[in-house]
Amino acid sequence: MSSYAATPGLASRRRPRRAPASRPSPSPVRLTRRGRVVLVVLFLAVLLAVLTGFGSHSAATGESGTPVRTRTVEVGEGDTLWGLAREVAKPGKVGDMVIRIRELNALPSSGLVEGQQIAVPVG
Repeated sequence: MSSYAATPGLASRRRPRRAPASRPSPSPVRLTRRGRVVLVVLFLAVLLAVLTGFGSHSAATGESGTPVRTRTVEVGEGDTLWGLAREVAKPGKVGDMVIRIRELNALPSSGLVEGQQIAVPVG
């Protein structure tokens, strides 16, 4: 017989088994690089849609405005918007006329091009 089996109380000397150390469970969703790119693009698309819907409100109404009598002027060499406005504006109102001509023709700036045709208010 072996001395190991005959030793009394050997079972009580055994170390108790410890449960494995608990590790935090991995998150249920792991995003790859491509998945993150898709989420960013999706977020930007939603943001663009929201900004488009709420960002620019039109000032247009269902009512017609007051018609403005105009004449068409062809821009000649050396003509400026200020000079054309001075011809039709009342004294002291040239700046206001420049603004009206720009709005009437949807001009992005005060620069004019020779041969360009613009509408100028009459009177």
